[in-house]
Amino acid sequence: RPVAVGSLRRRELLGRLVAAGGRALPLQVLVDDLWEDPPPTAAGTVRTFVAELRRALEPGRAPRTRSHAIETVGTGYALGIPRAHVDAHRFEDALRAVRDQPSGQVAGVLSEALSWWRGEPYADLESSAWVNAERARLSELHRQAVELRSRAVLDLGRGASLVPELEALAT
Repeated sequence: RPVAVGSLRRRELLGRLVAAGGRALPLQVLVDDLWEDPPPTAAGTVRTFVAELRRALEPGRAPRTRSHAIETVGTGYALGIPRAHVDAHRFEDALRAVRDQPSGQVAGVLSEALSWWRGEPYADLESSAWVNAERARLSELHRQAVELRSRAVLDLGRGASLVPELEALAT
């Protein structure tokens, strides 16, 4: 479900945690990734953003109880949301799961996974080193999924069904 998380910086922080794939990111890495020239209050601002994101993602969580959405790990934070609940992770996991599978399974799973894809990854975030790298990584995964699905559909003898899709990709 869509969740309003607030300002661009809050969305960028959440995106950065998503891009980390569940790994903990130290506070200083988050500060450096969010600001080209961090203000002196950047660390405190990140902590405030984390608290606000936790409230948005877990509206029913009682104050001062452990967050499962954004976990504190040492001096940093990690996204604690299950991979199956994050679109980018679901897409990546679906692609990984079908490698070396029969064509019928590949075509079905990747058709569904590609239907989840909507526009450019992190389109609402400004360009930065981590955003650009993650956009490129996800775009490459998308290209691989299209290629694997197309090959599977051709192997199944249903190549004509690819024509509208290929025309859409060409424009």
